Amino acid sequence: MPRAGVTAERLTLAAAELADEVGFANVTVSALARRFGVKDASLYSHVRNAHDLKVRVAVLALAELADRVGDAIAGRAGRDALVAFANAYRGYATDHPGRYAAAQVELDLDTLLAGAARRHADMTRAILRGYHLPEPAQTDAVRMLHSTFHGYVTLEHTGAFQHTARPAEESWRHTLNALDAALRHWPTDR
Repeated sequence: MPRAGVTAERLTLAAAELADEVGFANVTVSALARRFGVKDASLYSHVRNAHDLKVRVAVLALAELADRVGDAIAGRAGRDALVAFANAYRGYATDHPGRYAAAQVELDLDTLLAGAARRHADMTRAILRGYHLPEPAQTDAVRMLHSTFHGYVTLEHTGAFQHTARPAEESWRHTLNALDAALRHWPTDR
């Protein structure tokens, strides 16, 4: 019988909070059970297993990230939308490092197409409309932006930028300027 007050949604949110505190890799059903003061077995009426729990956190993180990016880019176009998107992305990764790690988990195709991952991809394509990129250039640009943003925040969070005198914020600003220039002058396929 499910414990009163424990729901799959509450467990998912608690697991996301735990991920931000101790790292996504350290989120386990046992750690979550300790947080709720229950035995591990009592959580299995709400989540199937540790993988199910982690997928739920990933879906939550993708939804939160999509909401943050959506709010940031509303009413913006071109470079302004690109910068707003990038800053929202980077801010989410900084504010929620465990959830951000969860958002990088490989999900099955149905989960990707049905939820926040799809919204996130659609928003990325929306900012690219301001650059008038046709397909397949648009797909290439989506991949470039995600790779750049993810690579930058990953390196930044592991301390890779601490060994230079130039502030990471300045490099970030120049990276966004370079991306804007690349998108405005996208090479054509020949």
